[in-house]
Amino acid sequence: MTEEKINYDKIGFKSGLEIHQQLDTKKLFCNCLSVLRQDEPDFKVKRKLHVVAGESGEIDIAAKHEAEKEKEFIYEGYDTTCLVELDEMPPYEINQEALQIALHVAIMLNARILPVTQIMRKTVIDGSNTSGFQRTVLIAHDGWIVTKSGRVGIQSICLEEDAARIIERKKDSSIFRLDRLGIPLVEIATSPDMKDPEQVKEVALYLGKVLRSCKVKRGIGTIRQDLNLSIKNGERVEIKGFQDPAMMVQTINTEIKRQLDIIEKKEYVKPEVRNALPDGTTEFLRPLPGAARMYPETDLPLLKISRDMINEAKKTLPELREDIEKGLEKIGLNEEMIKLLFKHNKIEEFKELLDIFNEPTLMAKLMLVFPKEIASHEKKSLNEVEEILNKDVLIFIAESLRDNKISREQIKLVLEKIVNGESMEKAIEFKKHDGNVEEEILKIIKEKPGLSENAYMGLVMKEMKGRINGGEVMGIIKKLLER
Repeated sequence: MTEEKINYDKIGFKSGLEIHQQLDTKKLFCNCLSVLRQDEPDFKVKRKLHVVAGESGEIDIAAKHEAEKEKEFIYEGYDTTCLVELDEMPPYEINQEALQIALHVAIMLNARILPVTQIMRKTVIDGSNTSGFQRTVLIAHDGWIVTKSGRVGIQSICLEEDAARIIERKKDSSIFRLDRLGIPLVEIATSPDMKDPEQVKEVALYLGKVLRSCKVKRGIGTIRQDLNLSIKNGERVEIKGFQDPAMMVQTINTEIKRQLDIIEKKEYVKPEVRNALPDGTTEFLRPLPGAARMYPETDLPLLKISRDMINEAKKTLPELREDIEKGLEKIGLNEEMIKLLFKHNKIEEFKELLDIFNEPTLMAKLMLVFPKEIASHEKKSLNEVEEILNKDVLIFIAESLRDNKISREQIKLVLEKIVNGESMEKAIEFKKHDGNVEEEILKIIKEKPGLSENAYMGLVMKEMKGRINGGEVMGIIKKLLER
């Protein structure tokens, strides 16, 4: 079914998104590192979880569905697993860095930040949390963004714990790993304002840009996106795994067709959670959760977000990627260099180097190109070379360029020396040139009169193959030009 064949207004199409993004901080309610382990676990514990009533006194239908399976849960842990993750001690107070990132997101989405808010427990007994609940807290609400088809509301922005990592599901048991449990997630829920699949896709891509501008984790599994969808005479259906922008329109249209077929048969569209499949179809996962699974967290005080915290978040507000890209283009970086800076997450490091030596293309090459060329030339792995040529080394090179201790032509030679074991200070020392340096420099100046000091510097260093001290060369050039 193509988009043109569907009258979205006529069928009463409504849709909203929920996005869960991992933050690149320590865990939300303990001090453990947010690192996924690949080695063998150090220990295992077994648990069974039981359903409890929510704040309303009712048992949630989705929780009841899981409880009826009567599964045993096995949790694998490491020396980096703490008692909070095992639900053997109360949680710490909320991670302040994660809270500031959530405030960044709220401000960028024009949302109203709550001055006082209650951390809640959400009943989850599918085994993905040792406690049988997930901690979540509403940070902001009533935000908005503007799309080509009109304004879309942001219902809520929450901070919550990620679930334990599923390793294996069996009929009577499931195995989870505790390394992922407690990693901070920011959850963005839009209002059901999107009127067609293209608008859904536009909103998803924009929210992705906002999140990627903040301190978030990157890679497979670090972001999860769900779609809520309904049509006239139907019920709300939630689609999990709604990630791939290339499949968004097709998945929505296929789900609409499925619901229309049910309605045409005079049957009932069940409110349920479904899983998005690679071919654009969906499959049943579980009943749709209701509002009966939330109750207050009793181990933590009310969360107070002061005006000072909000002002600090505004001061440290990150730029959107597209704005950064425009700025980098303006200072002369080409598209390939810009992509590499983002790919390797080196924007901030690049800005630091640029503050020291304001030649954008050269600083980008210093970070991204020269280490790769040296790794190839020296027959070393790129990781090994980059570990040696760390941030401190790159800053030293930039400062040496600024202070005329080395020339542009000497950069790779200096880097090679450092990779091969020389100290930074030793690497920028060069022997005196055997010939009459001043005479050779004067010859170059006479052959190409009217150039700048830096231009002559480049010509001289090229002629002498970089094997002479840059400071010495610049001193001679200045002296000769003053005559």
